[in-house]
Amino acid sequence: MTDSFLSRFGRPLAVLGLLVGWLLASPLVIAGDVTAGADVFKAECAECHAAKEGRNKKGPSLFGVVGRKAGSIGDYDYSDAVRNSGWTWTPEQLHTYLSQPAKQANPGTKMKYDGLTNAKDLDDLLSYLGSLH
Repeated sequence: MTDSFLSRFGRPLAVLGLLVGWLLASPLVIAGDVTAGADVFKAECAECHAAKEGRNKKGPSLFGVVGRKAGSIGDYDYSDAVRNSGWTWTPEQLHTYLSQPAKQANPGTKMKYDGLTNAKDLDDLLSYLGSLH
């Protein structure tokens, strides 16, 4: 590479590389499709959970769930199992929790869910949940 190439493109490429690295490392970047995830949410979650902030149903609102400490919505009555889990709902933690029966993932939880075993649906759902903020 010549000096003129580096001086002309080096800095923008370095900035782009840093941006891509940050996006890939961000806990909110998930490989699924947000629109398809909204459909999965409607089919799998909406009976018990709302996507709107401050609206709890049988389960707590999932608005802002990615990155939130488990059991932290003040006006929802969580099970001791969730409240004491010490979890933060990272995409990885949500993936682990939602890919198997809830009572297996966290014995003592009130959530009745058999798990989402379709990997694409799970990625799409996690992308959708990550968009709720």
